[in-house]
Formats: sequence, C-alpha cells, structure tokens
Amino acid sequence: MADLQAGLDLFLLLAMGHFLGDFALQSDRMALEKCPGVRGVLPWGWWLVAHAGIHGFLVAVITGVPLLGLAEWILHAGIDLGKCRRLYSIGIDQMLHLGCKLLWVAVLLLR
Repeated sequence: MADLQAGLDLFLLLAMGHFLGDFALQSDRMALEKCPGVRGVLPWGWWLVAHAGIHGFLVAVITGVPLLGLAEWILHAGIDLGKCRRLYSIGIDQMLHLGCKLLWVAVLLLR
C-alpha cells in the first residue's frame, strides 16, 4: 500500500511538473517556433531541444534520476515533433506526455 501511495504521489508531482513545463515555462514563441517550417529567431530544432530539455530537467529533479530525465528529454521532443507535424491533436499529445510520467513511475517502482 505504501508503494501505491508513493507511486501516486510521484505521478502527481510529475504531472504538475509537466503542466508547469508545457504551459507556464513555454513561451508563445517557443510553442510556435519549435515546429519545423516556422521561421523564427533560432532554427526550430533549438527551440524543440530547449523545451524538451526543460521537461527532462523537471523529471530528473523530481525523480532524482538523471537518466529518466534524459529519457523524458528524448521522448518529449519526439511527441512534440509529432504534434508539430499534425499527426495528432493537443489532447493526444498531452495523454502521451502523461503516459510517459506513468512509465517513469512504473520503472521506479519496479526497480
């Protein structure tokens, strides 16, 4: 039961961190210019890597596991690239991101 409560607590912290990173810490410029084909002050890849890196940092800090932060960095960038290419909506994008958070909790609980 304690593991379940710890897992739920960790998921909630990761979800809160996600929404902080995706909305409060992402400027309008970053949200637009992280997508290929959008002209901006920097090439799109820099914006995407920076945005995903914020998420990776949040996951690393919250979990205390930098390798999970790296995994988040990579997966977050890939998910956002799919959204930029209009492969799915923002709703699916957010579900995929939160699914990653569930994966990190499972990895930590099963180790």
